[in-house]
Amino acid sequence: MTHDEKATEQIRSLMPLCATLGVQAVTVSAEKAVLTLEWREDLCTSNGMIHGGTVMALADASGAACAVENLPEDAAGTSTIESKTNFLGAVRGGTLVATSTPLHVGRTTIVVETELRNGDKLVGKTTQTQTVLRPK
Repeated sequence: MTHDEKATEQIRSLMPLCATLGVQAVTVSAEKAVLTLEWREDLCTSNGMIHGGTVMALADASGAACAVENLPEDAAGTSTIESKTNFLGAVRGGTLVATSTPLHVGRTTIVVETELRNGDKLVGKTTQTQTVLRPK
């Protein structure tokens, strides 16, 4: 999977946790954001499984990247106000890929759905709501 270095740097700049986790961007657009995370032992819980909080952090970052691309021109930014993840499988190696697509783009909220995959295996689904922040 080819990564977009410019988009990766932008994601890491806007969300410093992404730099700490090693998140990389494949693509970021209004239609779809794809971010990846390589399995590392220091991101795991018991039995070599990536920690659920790490999975959720990747999903949140991917969803936020998608939401930012859908912000109205007069917006100042976005922030997650609700997020729900269903875990469907464990990640014990390889690459975790988060693919986010918008479900609803409104003036005050943006709802994004994120699929989390490890290879061909669907390991999670996240639905999140982002609030549209306005300048004060």
